[in-house]
Amino acid sequence: MTSQCHNIGSAEAGLGVLTRDIPQPILDATRASVLAVGVRRTTLTDVARRAGVSRMTVYRLVPDVTTLILEVMSREFAALFAAAESEARRRRTARTRIAATTAAVVRRLHDAPLFHRVLDVDPELLLPYLTDRLGTTQRIAAAHIRRMLAEGQADGSVRRGDLDTMALALVLMVTPFVVSARMLDEVGSEPLLTELERIVDAALRP
Repeated sequence: MTSQCHNIGSAEAGLGVLTRDIPQPILDATRASVLAVGVRRTTLTDVARRAGVSRMTVYRLVPDVTTLILEVMSREFAALFAAAESEARRRRTARTRIAATTAAVVRRLHDAPLFHRVLDVDPELLLPYLTDRLGTTQRIAAAHIRRMLAEGQADGSVRRGDLDTMALALVLMVTPFVVSARMLDEVGSEPLLTELERIVDAALRP
């Protein structure tokens, strides 16, 4: 756990920097393939065909299709988180912005076509991120939250504590809300997301 928290903190400096130089048509083709057939059935051959390039062109960019899919999903999640944070920017304190952003991220993920496709076709792929390991998107979220927590400690709206540990705890608390999208839809998501926002706000108060 210590090494994971350290990784979250050190990742903050590189947040938002794209790690691979992949042409947009290939990223778009990967996304289209996942939407069409799911994660498990997406292949580099299919991606190359959709992008109108040779398979070797794609192989020169990434070692395997999993890397390519993770790149697409990580970029999409980073953009989604940034949009959720922008939605909450008018909140008066960093603490209330964190709480509002958290609820907005869950809400936006529930409406995201790529995430819905994973739930529809490959839901078992989400289980390890509840029981076994942190995923790339969870680390992206933790890095964002760590920065926001630091802003909250600076303006006095967030209690003191280790930023890495607090960020990771918040991500682990929220993850079940994300992977339970179908359940939230069944019982009504808005009252639960409002309650989630209140819980986050209360947990971070000094």
